[in-house]
Amino acid sequence: MIWDVHCHFPRNWENPDDQEHEKSIDARADALRAAGVTRASLLCGGRFGLSYEESLTYAARHADLFIPSAVIDPEEVNGREVKRLHELGYRGLKIIGTRRAYDDYKYFGAYQMAEELDMPILFHLGVIGGGVDYSITHPRRDPAAAQAYERMRAMGRLHGRDVSAMRMRPFHLDTIANNFPALRMIGAHMGGTGNYDEAASVARWRHNVYLDMSGGLTIERHAVERRMIGFEIGPEKLTWGSDCRDDEIAEHVTNLERIFEDTNLDESARERIRYVNAAEIFGEAEPTFAAE
Repeated sequence: MIWDVHCHFPRNWENPDDQEHEKSIDARADALRAAGVTRASLLCGGRFGLSYEESLTYAARHADLFIPSAVIDPEEVNGREVKRLHELGYRGLKIIGTRRAYDDYKYFGAYQMAEELDMPILFHLGVIGGGVDYSITHPRRDPAAAQAYERMRAMGRLHGRDVSAMRMRPFHLDTIANNFPALRMIGAHMGGTGNYDEAASVARWRHNVYLDMSGGLTIERHAVERRMIGFEIGPEKLTWGSDCRDDEIAEHVTNLERIFEDTNLDESARERIRYVNAAEIFGEAEPTFAAE
């Protein structure tokens, strides 16, 4: 079994006015199941796409698969609104691109309510990706990269925006964990490239801070080459997420199994990363502890 903790509600970014939500959500569910995913935290609503209420309607088409998680902006969503989302049926939250640092006191009301309601929070960590990955390609030499760049420009995605990776650092989760020790948090992308050590140090000492392995080929490569998996980050602290298009999900599941082989993890550790850790985070499995 596999639990995908980082599954976005599908959206046609290139043509926002052309959305076929039933078709898109069914295709996402089909792609997940074909790849072996049995549970997926579906990131819904917020600043993009459908309302929270509409998103739940589509998620319910595959209630056996999707765990609804609301994408919120804690600048505007306070504890009362978090409670309302919980009452609607949301089981978790996702936060990205905030105006202030994640550990700003203004956001504490949302975190306190999430802690009280046992709603895990997935935090994006590091630089926000998308578009052209200049670490592996460039429009100068790659026609596909050139096309991606032109699409971004045509869509208006090259304009300025008030977003900073400095506000989304792993160390902010340390502040939150110290103030809300029962709040379960997942830091996306193992902290993000450039932040692995920082993320590992928080997960090392804060019981309810976990990391996901989503983020693409570069992060998957670093997981092995930089000896993050099973060395700097224990297997009880890792979850898996897709964070990609439908046609890429199976590839990343295959990559996960290759990582397991390359790092010589035993089957118990593999099962934890695939499914068990996420099941415990979302309350579908009871955590176990070693006996004397």
